[in-house]
Amino acid sequence: MAENGDSTYNNANRGFLQAFLARSTLTYDQAKPIIAAILTAQDKREALPEDVTEADFNAFISAANNAISPFDLEIRSTLHQTSRIRTYAIVNLTEDPIIQLATTYSADEIGFLKRVLDAMFETNNTKRHEVMAITSMQAMRLCKPPSENRRETQNGSNTQGSTGQGVTHMQAESMLKNLVEEGWFERSRKGYYSLTPRTLMELRGWLFETYNDLEDEGDEEEEVRTMKIKQCYACKDIITTGQRCSKNSCQCRLHDICTQNFFRIQKAKKCPLCKVDWTGNDFVGERAAATTEKARRNNAGSAGRRNTQNNVDGESDEAEVYGEGSD
Repeated sequence: MAENGDSTYNNANRGFLQAFLARSTLTYDQAKPIIAAILTAQDKREALPEDVTEADFNAFISAANNAISPFDLEIRSTLHQTSRIRTYAIVNLTEDPIIQLATTYSADEIGFLKRVLDAMFETNNTKRHEVMAITSMQAMRLCKPPSENRRETQNGSNTQGSTGQGVTHMQAESMLKNLVEEGWFERSRKGYYSLTPRTLMELRGWLFETYNDLEDEGDEEEEVRTMKIKQCYACKDIITTGQRCSKNSCQCRLHDICTQNFFRIQKAKKCPLCKVDWTGNDFVGERAAATTEKARRNNAGSAGRRNTQNNVDGESDEAEVYGEGSD
């Protein structure tokens, strides 16, 4: 449609970059009305969103990338893990993203954010259950730092500027809301907070560095790789929602949509790494939490039935456990 991509950087390119900077992310469909409005103003004739082609969009992206590269910024893209819609974001190539947020939030709020991330990728990310998301209730429990961290702060060894007292529930709720609005977090219908495509791009290096490390096994002089952050076997992007191999020790993970394409060309629906059957019922993300809750309810039901049977068999065991009947 437009020959803008082949011309010098002009006001149309500047307008597009300003519109991009005003948003946390951009997709092709979101960009079409923006580009149409810019071209309408530039060419003095109406341009419709449906007239904007992917080639037009890519030309604007390329021009914007050239303009911001001297500032160590880059426009990167990734596919959304569930919708598979390609999302574009401006990524800072040199500055720690956590430091970027520190210009907006206080030290205590950054401390809260780090505890939330730790909960996502450590507490809620085990070998059996890789949830990598957190509920509002779980987040509220992280308002205050652990007591040992508060003592470190009082001794001057914690986050610079932090009081060590954490944040209030109101501050935490406000921060979570802002992180969603700013495009760092997304909130599911069931109330789980997880990282957006933009955040996975921005934090990619930091996530690998922070949560994937080598653990020293001591006297045996062996090092075991801790892989909290995993990649989809097919597309190689970070995976926080999708499917996993049923074998706990296997590292194979696949996005739901990637499984469709991957197994379509395979002779058998088996794990590409360990070759066990791929069930499609072992999950990564929020569904892993649902599986955990279901198992917990089943265990509770089984325990209740065992207790009932014990009561039927006789009350002598219960009296012994609770110390009843003793002198």
